[in-house]
Formats: sequence, C-alpha cells, structure tokens
Amino acid sequence: MDLQIIQNKIFEVRGCRVMLDYHLAELYQVETRALKQAVKRNIERFPSDFMFVLTKEEANLLLSIGVSQNVIPPDYNFGVALPMAFTEQGVAMLSSVLRSKVAIEVNISIMRAFVLMRQMVIGYEELLKRIEELEVSTDAQFNELYHALTQLLSQSKQQKEHRPIGFVTYERSGNK
Repeated sequence: MDLQIIQNKIFEVRGCRVMLDYHLAELYQVETRALKQAVKRNIERFPSDFMFVLTKEEANLLLSIGVSQNVIPPDYNFGVALPMAFTEQGVAMLSSVLRSKVAIEVNISIMRAFVLMRQMVIGYEELLKRIEELEVSTDAQFNELYHALTQLLSQSKQQKEHRPIGFVTYERSGNK
C-alpha cells in the first residue's frame, strides 16, 4: 500500500497523531459501523491514549478543513456518532481486534507510515537545530563586521580635512 495515501489520512488532534475510524475502515475494507462495533466489544483494549472520540468542535474543525480533501466524508452523521480517533498504539491494537488478512497487511503499512513520519520530524528538528547554529555563527560574524565598519567610519570623520587633489587655478587680481 502507498505510504503517502496513509500519511494523508494522519491528522494531529489534541497534540497526537491520529487516524479516524472512517479512514481506517476504508483501508481495512470494512464498514465504519463494523469497526466501531469491534472496538466497543473490546473497549478495554483501547484506553484514552490509544483511542478517543472527537468532540463535535474537533469534528467540525476537521470538516471545515474540507470534505473535498476526504478528511471526513460528507455523509458522516455527527448527530448519530462522532468519529473515533486512533493513535499509533490504537491502530496497532486494532490488528488484534480485526483479524482479516487485509487488516494485517494494512496495519503493517500504517505502522510504517507512522514510523516514517516520526523519522521526518526528527530530520526536521535536526535541520532546525543546524539552521539556528548557522544563524548564531553568522550573527556573530556580521556583528564583528558591523563593529569594524563603524570604527572605520568614525575614524574617517575624525581625520583632518585634506587639500583637494587635482589642478587648482588661482585668479589674479588686477591683471587681465
């Protein structure tokens, strides 16, 4: 399965990277209702750091991101049931609840997508650290350059006025 497709279905909610029940059901090729039933039958396997139900505000925020972006389907009825959000650990736990061959294969791909995203974040953090170090070193260098230029400018203003260079003619008085 294409990891990019999975990564596009991972969102940040409450400071956690999560996948929604709708997307997981789609990937596992089961109905959303069936996935939710399986979770509810095994709710003890899904503590709040594995799975939580979105608030209406969170669901509406995701909906405002755009139904066109397939975040939440247009026919998802929030009045009946709010979406469940599964963290990486919750998705892993789903593999013990949904035991089909498709679920196993998809679950492996999802785990790889989460790992890849974590590696990308680490790479970004390392890049940010290097940029900050570069800023500090260049700031110091430019500070020294600015100081040297300031000194040169102040010295040139303090120097005496010199005679102009070039040919100067003096006007004679009385002779034509």
